[in-house]
Amino acid sequence: MAAGEEQSREYLRRHRLPELLQHLGALLLFHRPEKPREFLIQALERVKAGRRAEGEYPDLMDEANVEAMFSLLDVLGQGHITPVQYREALKTLGLSTEDLEVGDDENITLEVFKEGVKKRMLESWAVY
Repeated sequence: MAAGEEQSREYLRRHRLPELLQHLGALLLFHRPEKPREFLIQALERVKAGRRAEGEYPDLMDEANVEAMFSLLDVLGQGHITPVQYREALKTLGLSTEDLEVGDDENITLEVFKEGVKKRMLESWAVY
């Protein structure tokens, strides 16, 4: 690999640019704004304000969306999902499962699911 290419890869990795672009692209596809450039500027301003604790980070999913996702996973309506389903849902949303401390025999309730998704969404924006 050429030195310039390696430096470029390191630059992208160090600044987490692929992840940022993935988040911004997901926001665009979720919201489908009429003016995408203005929307992206506003999203980046919200990230900046969130880092300074002066506002909230952009939302990819609101509470109703998270609840709908949970209900799709809880096909039998038992009020809980498995840890495997929980991990896969987080991965599908592009969220980290690194520090997820859930036993294989635990049941994940809607409240635990919502809290976990929200926490990881905030963490994912906080790195920028």
